[in-house]
Amino acid sequence: MMIGAISNAYDPYPAQAGRGAANAGRAGMAKQGSLGGGGKVKKGYRSSPEDCETCKERKYQDGSNESDVSFKAPGHISPEASASAVMAHEQQHVSNAYQKAAEKGGEVVSCSVSLRTAVCPECGTVYVSGGKTNTAISYTDETNPYQKDKKAQDAIRYTGANIDYAA
Repeated sequence: MMIGAISNAYDPYPAQAGRGAANAGRAGMAKQGSLGGGGKVKKGYRSSPEDCETCKERKYQDGSNESDVSFKAPGHISPEASASAVMAHEQQHVSNAYQKAAEKGGEVVSCSVSLRTAVCPECGTVYVSGGKTNTAISYTDETNPYQKDKKAQDAIRYTGANIDYAA
């Protein structure tokens, strides 16, 4: 059974006495290696993941206007660590949104983080190529006349809406 990029094989029947040669073949397949095939060049690619120059030279850089997040200067992340590093970076943007909302009297209405993956054209390694954070913050402005009218209309509309007639 193939498990995608996590490992080459999965053996649901670990080596046990009495299993014979059939199980020995499966156990050897499970030890072959993870994430790259054990130094072998994948079919259709130029190099193995261990020797890939593209993966060694790949740099990540933040394109936002927030100055207090990581990767403002280009930095290298290995393909194996790219998912956790990019997610941690995007969480910094989420934290900044909550901090900005708290400072200005707003409320974070929604927040989502999405990660993009790609496949290295040289070695075939799957890695996280970037991420995006979307936040929506709602601010209430009590000095705005439209906001005052809306609040008054809401008071009229919702007064008595939750009455327990059985009591």
